[in-house]
Amino acid sequence: MIPEALKQRLVTWLEEHRELVVLVFCLPASFLFTLLLRARAWLRSLGTGPDHDTAVREIQRRVQEWNKMAVKERRLLCTARPNWLSLSTTFFQKHLHHRVPVPLYDILELDECAMTVRVAPMVTIGDITEYLIPKGYSLAVTIELVDATLGGLAMGTGMSTHSHKAGLYHETVTSYEVVLADGSLVTATATNEHADLYRALPWSHGSLGFLVALTLRIVKVKPYIKLKYTPVRGQKTYCDMIRDLSGANSANPAVHPDYIEGTIFSKDSAVIMTGDYSEYEPQIPVNRCSRWYKPWFYKHVESFLTKGEGVELIPLRDYLLRHNRAIFWVVEDMLSFGNDPVFRTLFGWLLPPKPAFLKFTTTPGVRAYTFTKQVFQDIVLPITELEKQIEVASVLFEKFPLLVYPCKIIDHGPSSGQLKHPDKKYLVPGTSYAMYNDLGVYGVPGKVKEKKSYNPVTAMREMEKFTREVGGYSFLYADIFMTREEFEEMFDLTLYEEVRKKYKAEGAFPHLYDKVKPELDVFSIGEQNAT
Repeated sequence: MIPEALKQRLVTWLEEHRELVVLVFCLPASFLFTLLLRARAWLRSLGTGPDHDTAVREIQRRVQEWNKMAVKERRLLCTARPNWLSLSTTFFQKHLHHRVPVPLYDILELDECAMTVRVAPMVTIGDITEYLIPKGYSLAVTIELVDATLGGLAMGTGMSTHSHKAGLYHETVTSYEVVLADGSLVTATATNEHADLYRALPWSHGSLGFLVALTLRIVKVKPYIKLKYTPVRGQKTYCDMIRDLSGANSANPAVHPDYIEGTIFSKDSAVIMTGDYSEYEPQIPVNRCSRWYKPWFYKHVESFLTKGEGVELIPLRDYLLRHNRAIFWVVEDMLSFGNDPVFRTLFGWLLPPKPAFLKFTTTPGVRAYTFTKQVFQDIVLPITELEKQIEVASVLFEKFPLLVYPCKIIDHGPSSGQLKHPDKKYLVPGTSYAMYNDLGVYGVPGKVKEKKSYNPVTAMREMEKFTREVGGYSFLYADIFMTREEFEEMFDLTLYEEVRKKYKAEGAFPHLYDKVKPELDVFSIGEQNAT
């Protein structure tokens, strides 16, 4: 047992020398870790494991065996996938559950007539972009991190800079194939006998069954994105511009680009990016922004505040994964010199530190420590309230940049899932949808950097309160700070609870709230930080 005084000195040393630890240990070890994961994936590609259908039958068999156990001996079901392979910031206590392996990694079918692709749940964004883009296609919604799995996004959620047209990630899913609590395999679509399950699976986080395949809509693409960078001064000006471009004020805006992104560098300054699919145009410079030696994308974006408006061609995969190397801007808090040209040229190929490795090496003590020192949140909020969002976030976290992606939230009517219907006052005139946006807040809060008193629980509970008041939703991959009652105020669990009973998930899978709440006692941590 390490004495408490020594433990505290060690924590202090790690905090003061964090960059050294990341540079000397984390980056090389993370790189080797990545090579091991790639080697494992390569072995799978050689056909060393069972085919998809055989693997699904094995999952069914294991669930059926679980059903034969005495009721008092059963523990709730979950996948055997280690916590450290998940991009969730929480550490779900899988050791207390009955773990079922779900080794499903294959891209199963491309249907160019139906414009869909059928995949196993463990296929990653990296896998699918490498597969689809050379064929002239892309997912309708592609998030920016190569390690995110398509199944994880389907059971959680995701959005991209194309979501003002396509909506949230789950709007692009046409079918889910699920092993239920009794071991049966069903396919759920919007129109078949399992339509209720289809509507409840998004935002369910594996609490209704084991996802074993899904079918997603794809779109035709061109080799490049022609990206225009527009620096804007004045908060109302840039907020109005994002709303106009996204179609928040009209179903048929005069200018409606394929991609829209806002990076807010201060309350009064932002760069708005608008992109459209493009062929090669020799008169426009090409920026292969994902190369290891290139400036981090958000730093490149920031440069347009001083040099003025600009246009570039970015190869499509580079664009889709533009934030991967710096994990948006989180890596800057790990390595303040990470964007230095010399460092990028010599060591940029080591970036980013693998999220799986960072979680793999996180002990409970480190988790409790980092929980109080950083924020990583994506929150879906009505874009009408964008000025208020920026004000609240800047006061609570003192952290810039902020990320803004406009996103269509569709009102599918009653019993349509965990997302509450958008308030009628937010609906785009003449439509059944409202324009919301993702507000991304990532990194070390200003007060922490300045070594001032900072209570993460108070700050996040205030942010969640604001989110509930305006009818928004917290992404559940990140830590939540709500009580069960507050959680059920933010989300509509009516259909979810009905589906849990109908498909016998009660007593077989953890409840959604129990699945996504932090494993830490957040209120105890809040009290400690208040003293």
